[in-house]
Amino acid sequence: MSYLGVGITPGNVAVYHGGKMKLIDRRLRLTELLLRCSVTVFTLLALILVVTDTQVKHIFTIERRAKYTDMKALVFLVVANGIAAVYSLLHSVRCLVGSMKGSVLFSKPLAWAIFSGDQAMAYMCVAAIAAAAESGLIGREGEEKLQWMKLCNMYGKFCDWMSVGVAIALLASIAMVFVSCISAFSLFRLYGGATQRPPSLAVVK
Repeated sequence: MSYLGVGITPGNVAVYHGGKMKLIDRRLRLTELLLRCSVTVFTLLALILVVTDTQVKHIFTIERRAKYTDMKALVFLVVANGIAAVYSLLHSVRCLVGSMKGSVLFSKPLAWAIFSGDQAMAYMCVAAIAAAAESGLIGREGEEKLQWMKLCNMYGKFCDWMSVGVAIALLASIAMVFVSCISAFSLFRLYGGATQRPPSLAVVK
């Protein structure tokens, strides 16, 4: 059974497909695809920059090498970026396939799953950025009360490249926050008035 302008699938939600709604759906799918691809690219780039960043310092006869594993916050950032990259890549493929087929998200359980996953990824990325930024600030400015010296005075190149990696990861987290907003809209509109069948439409069997 179908209504004029309304698609119904057993177990799913009826969604009105007027010209305006079709345009909104098309733009929403394109925006989501672009954002998810951006998250994938930014997280991978940040991960590569952070992991490959290293600097060797010779102090008399002692050789000291600075790398991301020396700071637990950077390890957390790398892990978070890796998870976010894989997650975003999988959903980018899903969005691409959905755009090619012209399908619209009807299923509430699927919408809830996507929404929950996006929220978790957004919080994880923001937390990783906050931890890395705090550690980086201590590395640059030190902490006199705790007698922590400014490490970036010794490892300037390492700190500069690490700052670039963290900045790119910040862009990824911002894009992930926007993705979570889109998934929230896609979910909660299934419960809104836009999902209800116009009463004046006739039934076609």
